[in-house]
Amino acid sequence: MRWCFFKQPNHLKSSHPNFPLLNLTLINSFPVKGASVVEAFLSRPKTLQLWASAMVVLPVFLQAPWVHLYPFSACLFTFVLLGCGVALVEAGGEKWSISGSLLVGVSGSWLGGCLFWGWLRAHPFFHLPVEAVALPAAFVGLNTRWRVGASFYMACLLGTAFTDLMMVFTGVMDRWPIVVVAPLEHAPQLLHETAEQLLTPQSICLLIVAALLIMFLARLMRERARPASISGRAWLVASTALTTTLWIDGIFFLTALFQPRLSGLI
Repeated sequence: MRWCFFKQPNHLKSSHPNFPLLNLTLINSFPVKGASVVEAFLSRPKTLQLWASAMVVLPVFLQAPWVHLYPFSACLFTFVLLGCGVALVEAGGEKWSISGSLLVGVSGSWLGGCLFWGWLRAHPFFHLPVEAVALPAAFVGLNTRWRVGASFYMACLLGTAFTDLMMVFTGVMDRWPIVVVAPLEHAPQLLHETAEQLLTPQSICLLIVAALLIMFLARLMRERARPASISGRAWLVASTALTTTLWIDGIFFLTALFQPRLSGLI
């Protein structure tokens, strides 16, 4: 804040004791030519939600075919995401801090996905533990300037936990290894048959309960979101990421049911 002091002209002097206070003028009250307010990228709630959703959706469809064909290079790309995120926070200043933190969170999810789908895809019970590879760092990050990224990663991990539990309860987990190691000409049909197992009344009820619980948790997170604060933005990102994982699971299910070759799982 800048203050400007000026000498009061003689013809404006007054005997009123408080009149000299008018000599203190706050320049910020008037527009200054060339001055601008730097707004942080992704600071607006709708924009932040859009990009948080994109960081759930785009890596899934980009990562799935990449890690299937070239797992090592896909895994190395983790460090590109991490490096870009750290650089944005450290060198980009306040404007890019949210974006950088979000990229760091994406790198954690990307690493877990590459490790599992690249080398352990035939062992579904390792899915959640491997996806949780960055969980200790995320816990630490919740109390730092990286909390947006940490919240994104933990919300995605929570969505993964729901998915895996539903696969166990519906019996899909037992068929997982059969589908992912099957020859390419047989895998689509096996995946289609696995998706059909979810069309029973019991499985549908379980999926509906899980979806409602996810939506309830996402709503609780969204109610705590205060876009003006970094912690509020973290809650907003977590809510969006969790909700998006639900939609992604729905897309995978419909794809496996009607166009299994496009699912990215085989």
